[in-house]
Amino acid sequence: MCVDATTIRSATAVADARDTTRAFLEALRQPAVASEPADTAVLVVSELVTNALRHGGGTYTLCLAAHPDTVEVAVDDPSLQAPRMPTPGLNDGTGGFGWPMVNRLARTTAGTRWPSGGKTVSALLPR
Repeated sequence: MCVDATTIRSATAVADARDTTRAFLEALRQPAVASEPADTAVLVVSELVTNALRHGGGTYTLCLAAHPDTVEVAVDDPSLQAPRMPTPGLNDGTGGFGWPMVNRLARTTAGTRWPSGGKTVSALLPR
């Protein structure tokens, strides 16, 4: 099962991505996704979509795919800038916590640039 959602920056873009993820996970049956892995997937989607909106030009495409033991989250945006491990902004409020957190929660992460411009940032999560 896979769902695609494309969004332009709006006041509800990140909340809409979380809602889409919850609905996707609730629709999975064999096996169903337990509460903790579902919460992790929603958190990872929230972080990746926030990063795409903040650093990727204001648009994104979210793709969710279910596999027997994992859930794949992929977020496309038009930026060529690959994700990086920043030093978190403890004093100036600049963030820097999301990508390291995603890397700790996911089995694997990847950033793939497209030849035509843009990139996909993905995370493979336990189901």
